[in-house]
Amino acid sequence: MSQSSPTDRTAAAGRVAHLLAHDLVQPVAPFVTQFVTRLLGDARPLGVIFYGSALRAPDPDGILDFYVIVEHLEDWTSGYLSREANRILPPNVEYHELPIGGRTIRAKVAILSIAQFRRMTGRATLDTTVWARFCQPVRLVWVREPDAADAILACIIRAVGQAGRWAAALGPAQGTADDYWLALFAHTYGAELRVENGRRPRSLLQGQEARYRRLLPDVWRADGLPFRSEGDQLTPQLTPELRRKMYEGWWLRGRLGRVLNVSRLFKGAFTFEGGARYIAWKIRRHSGIELPLGPFSERHPLVCLPYLLWKLRQAGFFRRRG
Repeated sequence: MSQSSPTDRTAAAGRVAHLLAHDLVQPVAPFVTQFVTRLLGDARPLGVIFYGSALRAPDPDGILDFYVIVEHLEDWTSGYLSREANRILPPNVEYHELPIGGRTIRAKVAILSIAQFRRMTGRATLDTTVWARFCQPVRLVWVREPDAADAILACIIRAVGQAGRWAAALGPAQGTADDYWLALFAHTYGAELRVENGRRPRSLLQGQEARYRRLLPDVWRADGLPFRSEGDQLTPQLTPELRRKMYEGWWLRGRLGRVLNVSRLFKGAFTFEGGARYIAWKIRRHSGIELPLGPFSERHPLVCLPYLLWKLRQAGFFRRRG
């Protein structure tokens, strides 16, 4: 059994931090950094993190995903009500289109303060959305200063620590590192009511298996979680009491995740800036139908959903897909 001494824990924590810092500084496609530079303009957030499917498989015609981490929510241009909604139920999400290199680049941009980022990657959080994303490989594509980079890295380390701990509780009694990560991602997708099919958790590991396999034992060592290791087989040594408490904790998180998901959809009806353009682009990409938008429907796509559905019916969208 691997029982970490204080020296072992410190060494393991250092290896985790080194691996995650290495992730952050890997290069990205030039159009990604060009987009971020144009997006920010004169704004000076702490940093911008690139993540998601477009990082795993770059596609200039797809949707980029970013988190903008600000020192204070007031540092990002938005209306008072939108900012207060973000304070209550983070993050706010915006949709942006910008011409880069002769083509239109599109992105979803989430806004978090550094205090929210710390809270949503900590052990006390009941919200799985942020730490589940940031235990995956991400890139820091813009940063204000070294201290800001350190603060962001610290949150990502916390996210990975959260993920590793929950993987031990939600995974099999014994299995490979892959087995534990797959179990974790299946549970986090379920908590968020995500619509992706059952192959989605495995797609998160593809091409990054070595990274995840290196991370998990060191995350457990750094956390002081005892485990046995025989070849590629890992066996966490959770006490029955700890496992019971973690199962109960996940039960609460899973059900709260559904409530938060629905609440964010409702909030997005009023705060998802550029949301109608995002919907229109998705429809155009998948069906070729242009969806005409007015100023109000562009600002409040979900409020105007019946009108947008009626316009789609007029354009023959439902007949084409029937």
